[in-house]
This record gives sequence, structure tokens and C-alpha cells, in this order.
Amino acid sequence: SDPPSLHSPSNGSSRMLSVDEMYLLDTGGQYLDGTTDITRTVHWGVPTPLQKEAYTRVLMGNIDLSRLIFPPNTAGETVESFARRALWDVGLNYGHGTGHGIGNFLSVHEWPVGFQSNNVPLMAGMFTSIEPGYYRDGEFGIRIEDVALVVEAQTKEPFLTFEVVSLVPYDRNLIDLNLLSLEQIRYLNTYYETIRERVGPELQRQQLEEEYSWLQRSTEP
Repeated sequence: SDPPSLHSPSNGSSRMLSVDEMYLLDTGGQYLDGTTDITRTVHWGVPTPLQKEAYTRVLMGNIDLSRLIFPPNTAGETVESFARRALWDVGLNYGHGTGHGIGNFLSVHEWPVGFQSNNVPLMAGMFTSIEPGYYRDGEFGIRIEDVALVVEAQTKEPFLTFEVVSLVPYDRNLIDLNLLSLEQIRYLNTYYETIRERVGPELQRQQLEEEYSWLQRSTEP
């Protein structure tokens, strides 16, 4: 099979980014201890009300699926609508899968884990992406993608949930706090505490002071 294509920017196809637009960055790397696939969407200026609401609802869907507690051997297709509900509430949707299996220093899209009808039931130890989005042709695109590990939940019976292992802040500039529930805000604050605890000391160890200051600002409660 052909090798995966790599994007190479050129003067002919490249253009300047401005502070007046959304920027979606789908990133990933392969390391000896795992493969990453993380997407963040940012806006450096003043987002429109639609951009802010759409981003917030995508984030709500990401959170709702990430914190879901579900029975063992549940198929991903059974729960993937939790990532869409906040968008569905206002008549919005996205046209791609909600997530895919991710290998451990293997394939970025690894069969047979995921949230589609032909994926296997979820079991503890599986890695999957969780990546709701929203797109308007010719205007902007939003996707918030994290890598999540299926783990046992702290419940009376042996149920499952997800542990998000991507430790990258979301864009505060695009979040409408008025749309979030108290549970969603608590989840965000706990996630930000985890980022500070795990990433902060490493940035300090590498003497990356500017990056450390950015992390502290981006993970304020």
C-alpha cells in the first residue's frame, strides 16, 4: 500500500492566518510508550456568537461521553450519541465518526475499537479517540479530540468509564460557561488540575518558563 501522505506547505497553497478566524489543529505523534491523536480548535480574536456556542456544545459532547459510566461489553455505537446530544439540542450535528481505536505505538486508526456499528464492545484497557465536531462549509470547522482509555468505574457493580489521557487545555476564549452544567464545570476543573500536576513539573524541569506560564493561565479554574 502507499505510504501516508505528509502535508508540505508551499507558497502557492499557503495563506496567512488571522486573529479573526477559527484554527483547527489535528496533531499526533508516535512515541515508544504510545501514539497520540489530539485535536484542538482555537480562536485568537473575538469569535462570533455561533462559533462560541458551537464550540461549547462540541466540548459539552466531548465531556458528556468522556465522563459516561456504562455497563461492561457495551458497544461504542450504543453510547456515541452522548457526544452529539448538546449539538442535537439546537439542531446541529457532524458528519463523521465519534472516535476510533488507537494503537500503542501502532496504527493511529486501529480496528476494531470505536463507536460505529461494526466495532467490538468496549472493554477495560482499550484506547479510543473521542472527537465530536461541527463544520460550516467555507466558514469554520471545530473538532475537539482526546485520547481516552477505557477503565473500570468506581461503582457498586463492575461498570466502565473513560479516562482521558490527552493533557491539553481547551480554548477558554471559545467557551460559553452559561451553557455548561455544574457537573461539566467540575469535570473541566478536575481535568485542568490533572494537566497542571502532570505537565507543569515537566515544563519547569525543561526550564520552559513561557510555556509554563501559558499552561497556568490556560488551566485556571
